[in-house]
Amino acid sequence: MDTREHQEAIKEAVHNHGNRRVALLIAVLAAFLALTEMRGKGAQLDSLAANIEAANLWSFFQAKTIRQTTLRTAAEGLEAVGGAGLPTDRAEAVVKRVQAWRATAERYETEPSTNEGRKELIARAKSAEAQRDRALSAYHLYEYGAAGLQLAIVLASASLIAGVAWLTWLGGALGAVGVAFAVLGWLAPTLVHL
Repeated sequence: MDTREHQEAIKEAVHNHGNRRVALLIAVLAAFLALTEMRGKGAQLDSLAANIEAANLWSFFQAKTIRQTTLRTAAEGLEAVGGAGLPTDRAEAVVKRVQAWRATAERYETEPSTNEGRKELIARAKSAEAQRDRALSAYHLYEYGAAGLQLAIVLASASLIAGVAWLTWLGGALGAVGVAFAVLGWLAPTLVHL
């Protein structure tokens, strides 16, 4: 084997070794992409579930408010008519009915035992909205991370075809940015608002 053949053999071995490294980089990026996409879909579903829960709680709050207003209006109407001119037992029944309606209307305002009073429903709905917003922020960060990882895989693949090393480095750097977005989506989704 002469010197020229020996140099070509070394060059080919280095090239093939470099190809293996790029292929390994692509495999690692693809693995991170799969995990990021999975977490992103989970965050999206969490966001939708929390949004539905918040909407249901606000609807329940509205129903309680309507019932409370109806009872208050009925009590006021019955008081306006009053028990004047009614027999004593009927007048007492009217007073008892008004008191019962007022007590029920007050109970609708706050029911700590069932956690279904208007005040509790407001707190629960706002909590569900906060969960929705957090999950939605995470989802967006996962989407940015997935986009970065997809572009990184494309650049690393192009470096194999074109034989341009800087595309590999650029793909690796973009992959690191994509992973960083995914980690932010997992650990601190509300830290960055894009």
